Amino acid sequence: MNRLARERSPYLLQHAANPVDWYPWGDEAFEKARREDKPIFLSIGYSTCHWCHVMEHESFENPAIAAVLNEKFVSIKVDREERPDVDRVYMTFVQSTTGSGGWPMTVFLTPALKPFFGGTYFPPSSKWGRPGFADLLGEISKVWAQDRPRVDFASGELFERLQAVAGADGRSQAESAVAGPEALSEGVEQFQAAFDRRRGGFGDAPKFPRPSELLFLLREHARTGAEAPLTMVSETLRAMALGGMRDHIGGGFHRYSVDGDWRVPHFEKMLYDQAQLVIAYLEAAQATGNEFFAAVAEDTLAYVARDMRDGGGGFYSAEDADSSPAEGAPKIEGAFYVWSDAQVGALLGDHAAIVRARFGIEPGGNAPSDPHGEFEGQNILYIAQPLEEIAARTEKPIEEVVSVLGAARQVLFDARKARPRPHLDDKVLTSWNGMMIAAFARAARTLPGRPDAGRWLTLANDAAGFVKTHLWRPDSRTLLRRYRDGDAAIDAYAEDYACLVWGLLELFQAGGDPAWLDWARELQIRQDELFWDAGEGGWFSTTGLDASVLLRLKEDYDGAEPSASSIAVHNLLTLAHLTGDESARARVERTLGRYGAKAGRAARVIPMMLAGLSAWHAGAAQIVIVGDRDQRRPLEAVTARRFLPFAIQIPVTPGTTGEALAARLPFIGAMRPVNGQGTAYVCHDFACREPVTSAEALDAQLAPA
Repeated sequence: MNRLARERSPYLLQHAANPVDWYPWGDEAFEKARREDKPIFLSIGYSTCHWCHVMEHESFENPAIAAVLNEKFVSIKVDREERPDVDRVYMTFVQSTTGSGGWPMTVFLTPALKPFFGGTYFPPSSKWGRPGFADLLGEISKVWAQDRPRVDFASGELFERLQAVAGADGRSQAESAVAGPEALSEGVEQFQAAFDRRRGGFGDAPKFPRPSELLFLLREHARTGAEAPLTMVSETLRAMALGGMRDHIGGGFHRYSVDGDWRVPHFEKMLYDQAQLVIAYLEAAQATGNEFFAAVAEDTLAYVARDMRDGGGGFYSAEDADSSPAEGAPKIEGAFYVWSDAQVGALLGDHAAIVRARFGIEPGGNAPSDPHGEFEGQNILYIAQPLEEIAARTEKPIEEVVSVLGAARQVLFDARKARPRPHLDDKVLTSWNGMMIAAFARAARTLPGRPDAGRWLTLANDAAGFVKTHLWRPDSRTLLRRYRDGDAAIDAYAEDYACLVWGLLELFQAGGDPAWLDWARELQIRQDELFWDAGEGGWFSTTGLDASVLLRLKEDYDGAEPSASSIAVHNLLTLAHLTGDESARARVERTLGRYGAKAGRAARVIPMMLAGLSAWHAGAAQIVIVGDRDQRRPLEAVTARRFLPFAIQIPVTPGTTGEALAARLPFIGAMRPVNGQGTAYVCHDFACREPVTSAEALDAQLAPA
């Protein structure tokens, strides 16, 4: 076992038995590289990364390759999910020098930690147009020994370019004003140009779920009433939910679709995808009135609650794509999720025909052929035929078809439980938990009549309590990023603060507990102290205090996860509309102004920031509903039915809780139940319309002008 055996990261522990003399990122490795004047081989990945597993098996478990690494290099392993600060620096380098990036990331550094060569996956020997890793190590060590001045010059020059990329953006004063609504229209046009009208989504294969794009389009639909943004959202979400990217047996979504039809997934499951997609489906359900979207959100929440939850209330990070088809067999991608026609027939008997029709199951398998033959004869489940068509063909009532499919799903689920499960990355990350808290809280608020609504609120409360207990140090006002196996570590990054504040603000709007509002405000103040860029606006990803992280970056890209700055804009808008805090509004204005009038042209890069810009121009309402839980329920049902992305909802329980809340939000102090009934106050900029006590009257006040 190497040094990684002492680490807590599941990814680092996966490599603890490698013959490579791995070091974790830290002074011990840096000092060895300086003392022995060796180049650093830096390998970055994460525990559920398929190609990381491939490169480990092919190269890091290879004694000959390990011997070269141990003799000629200092080898460092980094879990990108624990150390996104390190990952971002070297990903910026790899992307700028190769034009692309991904994991595993392979970078060679000088002892001063400056990169001079990088890439992603390398096979052990040259093939597929890629140089072999063994050959690459030989060439790097040769150049290091024989042409060191060239390496030092190249690393210095490349680092200067990276500094330029990460430096001041150089915008003129004219580009420092918040863009007008025309930029939002331009942003919608960018998505219309990329929209796949036949299959949903944007662009061609591979297709990634990127919920921030959908949240922007939903806000533009709400702000303008235009149908085109809503059409793009609903068709994309429907295609994702019907395709193979969704787990139709156990719930939840896989990482992405390798094809353009959403049929063939990369089978990994990430917590951040589940959280963001739940929110997108909930909003689509409100915007369209379509029950289908709400059901998909519920199914996804059920998966997370069942399979991704720590016993103490936190949420785990991910499930792997790879698993063994049987105990002791080598792992292959998707083995846990695919089915042969014979398996389905044996398990379901007379009902198999309905299940085959519904899920596209074919005798020879519907999965694409692959070079290794791993999917031969296997079926990836997707929705192949609508219920009405199956009912017509089988001459059965549609209710019977639905009943058969429900029972069959349970049979397949139970049978699947006997298979070896994919590896579970059981670390609890603050940022991803913040997003999941937001998703459960939003579900509790927007689907209040569902049987599980109370449980969703409880799960959100429990997760917030878990983070506060295990990852918050109130004495030093320090938030930590990662918890695993009793150990909390790593100072949090801007994204951790931003996502947790997001979750707490959603939790406050769902339950009305002023303690969550207090903590959200405290965390926001701390985020601003540590990360706010007073010179140019926006929030840096890191504090800049760790000397081993060479660049202090400010991320703009809203990718698989939205940037910290984008989320913070939404958080501060909410806080400003709750508290009237003008300094919060000023930071939002400063951050939105960084993009100037050209913001719309960057819609595919900064969709979550444009969602914030949409909220800026729309303005916000405050909806205060006063009464005990039963009294509030009919009024909250009204707000749940309507899509109100620019409204802040405040539930107020009279008595001690209400008084405590009024002390924090003075504008609600005079709001009381009218005639002992649940009462709603609809306000704009803290000026309120007359209170109403009936669902019909509230619905009329919330109707579009």
